[in-house]
Amino acid sequence: MTGALDRRLQALGEAAELARGRLADADVDAAEAVVRRAGERLGLGVEATVIALAGPTGAGKSSLFNALAGDELVAAGRRRPMTSTATAAIWGDVPDPLLDWLQVSRRHQRNGGAPQGMVLLDLPDFDSVQRTHRIEVDRVLELADLLVWVVDPQKYADAAWHDRYLRTMAGHAGVMEVVLNQADTLGDGAVEACRTDLQRLLRADGLPALPVHAVSARTGAGLDELRRAIERRARERSAAVARLAADVGAAAQRLGAACGEGRGGRIGRGDRDRLVGALAEAAGVPTVVRAVERAHRRRGALATGWPAARSLRRLRPDPLKRLRLPDRGGEEGTRPSLPAATAVHEAGVATASRALAAAASEGLSHPWPRLVREAATRNEAQATEVLTATMGGVDLRLREPRWWRVVDGLQRVLLAIAAVGVLWLLVLLGLAWLRLDDVVPTPEFHGLEIPTLLALGGTLAGLLVALLARAVNRVGARRRARRAERRLRTRVAEVADEQIVRPVEAEIAARTRLCDALRRAGAGR
Repeated sequence: MTGALDRRLQALGEAAELARGRLADADVDAAEAVVRRAGERLGLGVEATVIALAGPTGAGKSSLFNALAGDELVAAGRRRPMTSTATAAIWGDVPDPLLDWLQVSRRHQRNGGAPQGMVLLDLPDFDSVQRTHRIEVDRVLELADLLVWVVDPQKYADAAWHDRYLRTMAGHAGVMEVVLNQADTLGDGAVEACRTDLQRLLRADGLPALPVHAVSARTGAGLDELRRAIERRARERSAAVARLAADVGAAAQRLGAACGEGRGGRIGRGDRDRLVGALAEAAGVPTVVRAVERAHRRRGALATGWPAARSLRRLRPDPLKRLRLPDRGGEEGTRPSLPAATAVHEAGVATASRALAAAASEGLSHPWPRLVREAATRNEAQATEVLTATMGGVDLRLREPRWWRVVDGLQRVLLAIAAVGVLWLLVLLGLAWLRLDDVVPTPEFHGLEIPTLLALGGTLAGLLVALLARAVNRVGARRRARRAERRLRTRVAEVADEQIVRPVEAEIAARTRLCDALRRAGAGR
């Protein structure tokens, strides 16, 4: 009998846990109280049925209580308030722990006349001038299995009853009965008219099928019909489970207002790419990419350029070393020397993260757009800091091309040829100074002296090779810069997912799980 209720209670407990910190504390507290109270009530057994008589001042609750109990168990009269604490009439063997849980100290054991396990409670007036009386009523009304509202022809339209209790407990119609007491004070035909008007008010409260019993505790008119109605509930022994199910449904409905009709949007690729781009700018990725390109060109010039001019290149610092960035990736904690993010960069990250959150929460009801936005912006500054601190751990894969060594060897050969030619020319110059140039003939090739050909040819060939290698290195530098940018953006994307995207997805997933749990909790409504 309680299997379905147990599953709904488990779902409500799960929903309350997910809602904590996200939805209003009062609603979460109420849901947790329902779970706790239901566990206590089920632990005490559902064989007994607790029936509470509640109503306003002067409605005749105590007189009706005495009439149903078959004895003058409580004082009834015109002096108000007559009842200050709950009084119980008990039929059969009702466990004391249940009565202790109800905190009912005034107990009267009855024999016969009602089903075993029926507990009838007479409560103070819910509109009593004594605040403690109203608190007592509200406390017991949360615990009772069946609520019997007792009103009179003068107060059945009282707004305090309708607004405070009936409208807020519209989902509890299955565990309510309404009694129009003091029907004997109405003239002929007025009883039915009064009952019809009361049913109209109940429909307006969202309780169209709630039974209304017209009785007179003084004359006994209609009393048998009322007694049969509440005794039938006691025999069925289903009121306790029905009441708890109604409590679960009401708590689920209260929390479920945050689910609305909208479904959580997905994080689009464009929104994520814009976020990654903004973080990349803030973390200095363009600076690193430019440094990679310049570093490759510099190193290529040092490896393949005309050897005589390489020393000038070495005077300029390596762009990557100046940024403290290793070629092949360093330790994760290596912090490069990159420029700090500017206000413009920070604004770009903030705009991108908020746009991502807005797209992900589009169509969701309050408070999810706010919660998703908070999840997206919570780690904005931290994301940029993490990126900057860990950029040195990215492997830029700046390997030296093999052809550099071949060209370097060729350049050294050409330099040697040019050097031989220059030395030969110097020797010839010395011989001419000594007037011995005719003694040692100078070889020629197609009319050009071999030393001159070697000096000029080696130098010009070396410069030509350097120019060709420079053009190839420019292409390679751009290619390596693009490859480094992809690897850096991969790292940026990882941090963006970790710090911003996943918290947003977690919040949307929490909403999905919460709303699913609430649907399961309210499945019996």
